[in-house]
Amino acid sequence: MSSPLAYVADPGNPWFSAQYLRDNSGTVLNALREHAELTGQSVLIAAAVAIPLAVAAYWFRRLTGPILAVTGVLYTVPSLALFAFVAPYLGTGTRTVVLGLVLYALLLIIRNTLAGLTQVPAEVRDAAEGMGYGRFGRLLRIDLPLALPGILTGLRLATVSTVALTTVGVLVGHGGLGQLILGGFRNNFYKAEILTGTVLCVLLALVLDLAIAGVGRLLTPWAARRVAA
Repeated sequence: MSSPLAYVADPGNPWFSAQYLRDNSGTVLNALREHAELTGQSVLIAAAVAIPLAVAAYWFRRLTGPILAVTGVLYTVPSLALFAFVAPYLGTGTRTVVLGLVLYALLLIIRNTLAGLTQVPAEVRDAAEGMGYGRFGRLLRIDLPLALPGILTGLRLATVSTVALTTVGVLVGHGGLGQLILGGFRNNFYKAEILTGTVLCVLLALVLDLAIAGVGRLLTPWAARRVAA
């Protein structure tokens, strides 16, 4: 005899529904586009802030601890609390979502960029100085190119993390695919809507991760040859 609390599948509420996709294709595509735009904007802004901070920590070692500590604290702040704190000042537009996502991405990019910079061989730095490169010249011609694998690793981690966190933006009305997931819960646990948002979120993260990895292979062919050797 089955338990009275046993779950019985509802044939009228499947996890996949082609009819749902046909009837709501415009809504789904708009949510996907917003999700991709929010992710792209946030990661680009985070990279523009994080890479200079990592360089500063690389040049001035006393700054390493404070920079990592501050970005580490920001990374641990619950996303719900962060959006709730920022929204009264920036409103419920995309700026609030982007700011929150940028703050979360900083630590991942800074740590991996700094790791890439510190792994540049000392003899290479010495040779660059012997050739007359100044601090900025060595950074642009030697340090950053050799640190590219670490930088790209940070960008990949930040991008995948941002794709997931963007869904929380639904709290302020701009959550991309999070709108579908939350909408499914509000619509009597409509499984097809929930699964559509979830699967597209995972696929978007996978596509962006592979795209960055592909760019990394094009920019650092020497790294691939070194691994093969």
